[in-house]
Amino acid sequence: MSGPDGSFDDDPQLRDRLRAADPAASLAPADSDRVARLLEATMSNTDHETTGTPGTAGKPTTRRPLTWVAAAAAALVVGGVAFAATTGGDDEETPTAGGGSDAPAVTTLAAPAAQDARCMVPNAAVLADQEVAFLGTVEELGDDMVLLSVEEQYAGAEADEVRVESPAEQMELLVGAVDFRDGEQYLVSATDGEVTVCGFSGPATGELQSLYAEAFGG
Repeated sequence: MSGPDGSFDDDPQLRDRLRAADPAASLAPADSDRVARLLEATMSNTDHETTGTPGTAGKPTTRRPLTWVAAAAAALVVGGVAFAATTGGDDEETPTAGGGSDAPAVTTLAAPAAQDARCMVPNAAVLADQEVAFLGTVEELGDDMVLLSVEEQYAGAEADEVRVESPAEQMELLVGAVDFRDGEQYLVSATDGEVTVCGFSGPATGELQSLYAEAFGG
């Protein structure tokens, strides 16, 4: 309820409710210079309305509703200054998470170590259990590295390239077993990070293509 003089100053409950309902109550104070300019502009507009017009001998006129609209707009702008200071405005672009990358996905394998054990006859059941299997083309062939671009992935994580790295002596054994040649296609499988030889990896021709089709449903 209002006080004896018709104001709300004597009603602490009402003041507390108004403060709680104020959406800008928690915001930082607006810039004092800008507030002064806004209030000065608002008061200038209202002064023109109260000083009268020519022919009325300076008789004050009743403030029109537009006067109160202008004052309310000034208050909203003041609140908006503080709000923009805390939010950064609506025009800021939200950065997207993880930006895209043009770097290719690469799987790294190694050549198998030399073994004295005899090789088993290649079969679809064993091939299907390999952790990595793909069709690729040799892009680079070095003393201790073979780089293949993946054309079709049958097993393992999707990759754009597969890089086989090992000491030169070990790579020589692998190249001799698989006969890697620059620019040619190969079907390659691997387990425990090592290329599987003994006929499970080799040029993408004939029986090996049929074996991979049987193992991976191609």
